[in-house]
Amino acid sequence: MAQEDNNAAQEQAQQPGFSIEKIYVKDASLEIPHAPQIFTERTQPQVGIELSNFAQQIEENIFEVAIKVTVTSKIEDKTVYLVEVTQAGIFQISGVPEENMELIVGITCPNILFPYAREAVSNLVVRAGFQPVLLNPINFEALFAQQKQQQAETAQA
Repeated sequence: MAQEDNNAAQEQAQQPGFSIEKIYVKDASLEIPHAPQIFTERTQPQVGIELSNFAQQIEENIFEVAIKVTVTSKIEDKTVYLVEVTQAGIFQISGVPEENMELIVGITCPNILFPYAREAVSNLVVRAGFQPVLLNPINFEALFAQQKQQQAETAQA
């Protein structure tokens, strides 16, 4: 009987496990360098968006994953506003083969974090007195594949 319990415990320990421990805004900033004069502009600004993500292991089976979104709004060469949000999460990932771990922290976790980052960016922009910025969905799988391809090309060069 004890042998069966021990085997069941070992099988359960080998089962893949994934849980969200915490989701939080790690960093947020808003700059309006030309306020209040910029509010009198009637020209439609151009909005640029940059996105990056990163991950680190903080304990055994515990990972911090973060995505950083930078939104820059400009009229000609004048910055209307600059918003940066780093949305992070702590994830417990266990029993996953090493070759799949990179996929989870590079695709699955950013997909979970993105809606929170999207909301944080929109809230900051609205609170600054501007029209909301609604970020389009991101295909993190394609982004991950693109990053891998760039790493492979860099390694070959």
